[in-house]
Amino acid sequence: MDPNPPEKPNRALIAGVDEAGRGPWAGPVVAAAVVLHRQSLPVRIDDSKRLSPPARTRACAMILASADVGIGIACAEEIDRHNILRATLLAMQRAVADLPRRPHRLLIDGTAAPAIDIPCETMIHGDQRNYLISCASIVAKVIRDRMMLFYDALYPGYAFGIHKGYGTPVHAAHLQRLGPCLLHRRTFAPVREWQHHGHITTLTDTAV
Repeated sequence: MDPNPPEKPNRALIAGVDEAGRGPWAGPVVAAAVVLHRQSLPVRIDDSKRLSPPARTRACAMILASADVGIGIACAEEIDRHNILRATLLAMQRAVADLPRRPHRLLIDGTAAPAIDIPCETMIHGDQRNYLISCASIVAKVIRDRMMLFYDALYPGYAFGIHKGYGTPVHAAHLQRLGPCLLHRRTFAPVREWQHHGHITTLTDTAV
């Protein structure tokens, strides 16, 4: 990761933007936009996938207390309607719009930028290389995981609180038994396979 902290608060407002939940079979894709109020935080900041759940939770709390944060969500129905890339960009656009102050520049993880009238810089593996994008990665992941815990109670039987919608064997077993619920992305291969054939043979993204 770039060891240089974000620019000083009295300079142009720069937001880091990242998402969580592109790969799961179920649930929303969640984006976060983060503008820090201070140069650095007294907690480990890294790509969310490199942090343990407790470390992510601690870092997220610190970020929320020390930054302007915007959250954007695209639901499973929007993912099916637009495709996952367009839905991700829509969630990013909503996250930036949710910020209390309009940033002057966006640093975005990946290779695509949302349609927004703000200068953007995309960065491959930005969640591992840039401090602000890492912050956004952490917030997006923690918020999405909390949403999936809520959905676990709303849709009992799928174990969303365990696998968070990702394509694990546990998720496949519950989907095979119960069929898809409203959270499932029907354009994703395993869910589509169940709808067409009544069984699942494909596992895709198993990251949790």
